[in-house]
Order: sequence, then structure tokens, then C-alpha cells
Amino acid sequence: MTFRGKALAAIAAGTALVLLAGCTPRDGETAPTDDADAGPVELVAALPAGTAEVDEVTWALVEGEPRSLVPGADYNFVQPNLCDSLLRVQPDFGVAPGIAERADWADPVTFVIDIRPGVTFWDGTPVTVEDVVYSLERHRTDVTSAFYGAFVLVAAEDGIEITGERQVTIRFVAPDSTFRDALSGGAGAVLNKAVSEAQGPALGTSGGELLCAGPFKLASWTPGREIVTVANESYWDGAPLAKKLTFRFISDGTTLTNALLEGEVDGAFNVPPSSRSSFEASETGRLVVGPSTASFSFGPARESGAGANPMIRQALSLAIDREQYISTVLGGLGQPISTFVTPFSWSGSSAAEDYQAGYDALAAPEVDLDEAKRLVAESGEDVSVPLRVAIPAGSKELSQTAAIIQSAARQIGLTVEIDERQAADFAAIFLPDPAPRENLDFVATSGYMETPGVLAYPQLFLLPPDLGGIFNWSGYADPEVTGLLEASRTAPDAESAAEAYVAAQEIFAPDLLQVSLAGSYHTTFLNDALTGATTSVAAYASPWALHLGGR
Repeated sequence: MTFRGKALAAIAAGTALVLLAGCTPRDGETAPTDDADAGPVELVAALPAGTAEVDEVTWALVEGEPRSLVPGADYNFVQPNLCDSLLRVQPDFGVAPGIAERADWADPVTFVIDIRPGVTFWDGTPVTVEDVVYSLERHRTDVTSAFYGAFVLVAAEDGIEITGERQVTIRFVAPDSTFRDALSGGAGAVLNKAVSEAQGPALGTSGGELLCAGPFKLASWTPGREIVTVANESYWDGAPLAKKLTFRFISDGTTLTNALLEGEVDGAFNVPPSSRSSFEASETGRLVVGPSTASFSFGPARESGAGANPMIRQALSLAIDREQYISTVLGGLGQPISTFVTPFSWSGSSAAEDYQAGYDALAAPEVDLDEAKRLVAESGEDVSVPLRVAIPAGSKELSQTAAIIQSAARQIGLTVEIDERQAADFAAIFLPDPAPRENLDFVATSGYMETPGVLAYPQLFLLPPDLGGIFNWSGYADPEVTGLLEASRTAPDAESAAEAYVAAQEIFAPDLLQVSLAGSYHTTFLNDALTGATTSVAAYASPWALHLGGR
């Protein structure tokens, strides 16, 4: 799971997984909306591929200027077009071949990667097995890597070996149901070994170099202004139609809306939901709404205090009207969700029906103030002590979220104070040092999964810290849940993994280690002259601009 925003992106280093693209048009899916002025939302995962070359496209980054273009060192929409992965996340969250023409299990503990012949880096040098091993070992041997968790079941001795001119074999100490999906994202991105080693800490920064094999090449990076990329005409999957793709840093929602509507930039992801009506009324561009794994939630910040009490979390959940939340905060561009993981996360899995059946069996969120007041009364907590909720400064959606929590709490006899923190201070909440969390009860966040799979996010809050539960600040410990989650990860097939996960979910969901408020859709605004972009959450991990071009 990756948290949104500059501050949270820093946190996410260490938590994310990922995956593949391809911009084939897809049938739209209709989803309900509570916006009284709008009709049902049609979810579109990718626009039809462009048919004409365009000289230049200007894209806005509402997340601001990246800190790095190295996969996992930061999360942005520039990197997926630069550094190809061994596998590729599709717009519908399936996984397809990438630099690897084949990457799959030879037996339950042996994973074989066959590199596609003829793939080259931007400078024309071939992608070799040495580059692949180097790129994978960067994560396996670095506990600070964002993708370290994807490699924890790889054998410590000779776990990653060259076994052919174009073949790499990975041996595991146990089956790992999550590994293949992980290679479709940053964990499977291939960097040039020689350039990467020579660059050291400067790799992928505004002051350093980067050499990858994606459809766009890094041309220049002017700090504070823009990043310019150009088409890789020798790309193995065909040259992009957009010959120059320039990224501008526009983090203010109002400024971004005006820039899009006035044609100063051609497109952007994660456009402000508050500008929905303006986007839909535009005569020069269109709002495209896509499926996503993203969600808004809040969860306990420490082992003591009211936030750590599940009865208080359940009471607050019962006091919040999800439909009103979606209408107010997301402009109707979202859906109620019953637990941590949104259904799109497993949409590409062969066991999707099993995951969906388990999800459908969960209690849907509802408003019940009488039950909420009963839970507060029986919680044993001193309700005269205000609850403190942390949010990042400058986030309109999370500021609204905190206000809604505050209002709901008031209805059931609780008092909530909002603790708005600047980026660095908010990011510090997610570090191992508990000091920044000591006076907090809850932290409100927004996050997403950029690669398929269900385990990565809930494990962070449910497992003991030494098993990967780095955000398990409330001290949650249920041996049965731990065992089932581990059984899901080491299951030999997708169906067994789903069965174990669903059994764990049935136990942990009612404890609300995160009070899920809504799943949010992936929003894209695009100039009417353009088409071909990936418009689902897969854009975070796939070369979403490969088929971007004129209509």
C-alpha cells in the first residue's frame, strides 16, 4: 500500500509492492454514485489507443515534484514510463509479460525468469541477466528498500542465480503467492547495473543519471520547474506516439483545475474531486473515472488510549454516514467499502470469485447512533478526554475527513481534536520512533495498492512488527490471524491463498484496525484531442503513456 502525498510517499518507502500495462480499450463498468446531481459513474480502466503521433504532451503532477525517479525511492507518474519491469500490470489489474517473456513458477519453490530477446536500454546496450540479478538483489539485500518484503522468502544462499544466457532462477524457502504480482511493479523494474553503481546516491535524482529500458527516456530535470521525457524509438513494445512528454509540478488543486480547463496542461491524474462539475462541463477536455484500490481511512496511533479500544473504533464507524462522506469528500466519485482492501485489488486474480464471496459476507458499513452510544458507554474509556486525530496539512480531502470524524464523534458523546501537521512532521508519525504518535489517538490517511494482491496492506496493521506489521501501533495480536495470513502468503496456489485470507479477514475485519471510510475512484482529466492513457490505479506501476496519442 502506498500512501498519497509527499509526506506519505516518504512513509511508503518500505511498504509498497506493485505492476503491467497495455492500453487496450475495455468495457466500462457502471458504479453507483450518491451525487444527486450526477448519474451513475462509468468506470474506464484504459482509453482506446491513440492512432496519431503528437509532438508534445504536457502532464501535471498534483503530487508535486518527485524526490527520485528510481522505482520505490518515490512514487510518481513519471517513473512507470521510464523503468520497465519484468512483468507488467494491466489496466484491469491483470499481469502480463514485460521485459520477461516468461516469469513463473517451475515448482512451488523455484521461480524462473526468461528475458525477452532484443530488449535494450535507452542507449542501445542490451538488457542482460546481470542487470536483472543486480536489480533484484538491490531489494533482497536492502532492508530499507520499499520492496524488501517481496523477497523475504527468497533463499539467503544462492537464492537468485543466472541459469542461462537469458535466464535467471530464484529459489525460495517456501512458496510465495505474492511474488509474481510484485514483479509487475517496482520490485521487478530493471536498471542498468553499470550506470546505477556509478551514480550511487545520485541515481535517479535531479542531479544524477538513470538508465532504464522503458518507452520514454529521461531528457532533462529542471528542479522546481519540470521533467522532460522523450520517446524511446527503439522500445521493444513499439515506439510511443507522444514524442515528448513534459511533466509540470502543480500541487494546488485550484491552480491545477484552471491549468487543465484553460489548456495550459493536457492532462493529469488524481484531479480534485471538488472540481468534478467544472471538469464535466469542459468543452476542451473530459473527466475519466477509473477503478482503483485507493481508500480513505483512519486508525489507532498507539497501544493505549481510546483509539486502541476496538469498541471506540466500532462506535465511530457506526456514527459516520459513508454515503454522505463520499458525496462531501469525493464528489460522489467513490464507493463504500467493508474493510481494508478494495475489490479491485483481486480483480485480476484467478481466485477473484473466492475473494469476492468472502468480502460480500462482511457486514457493510451502516449508521446506528444508538448502538454507537452503547459501545461508548461500555468501552470503559473516559469520554471527558478528547481524542486526537492527525492529518497532513494542505490535504483538503483529509481535512474534510477529520471534520466529519469530529462531527460524528460529537453525536455519540466523544470529543475529537484535529492535529494538522506539516509534511515532515506528519511523515515522522510513520517512522519506527513512537514519540510523534504519543499524544495521538488516530491517524487519518489515504492510500492505494499499485499492484495486484490483497496481503500487502492489511499485513502492515495486523502482523507483529517483526513479521512486517510496521504500522501495528495498537499492538494487535491474534495468533490465528497471523497464522492464516502467513498461510495465505505461502499457499501453493491462488485458491488456497484466497481461502486462508478470507478466513483471516472474517476474524480481523470487525476489529477495524483501520476504519475504512470509502474507496475512491482513479480520476483523470485529459484533453479531448488525446486518448490512449491508462485510467485505472494501474497507472502508478505501468507505462501508462505508451499508447497515449492523438485520436
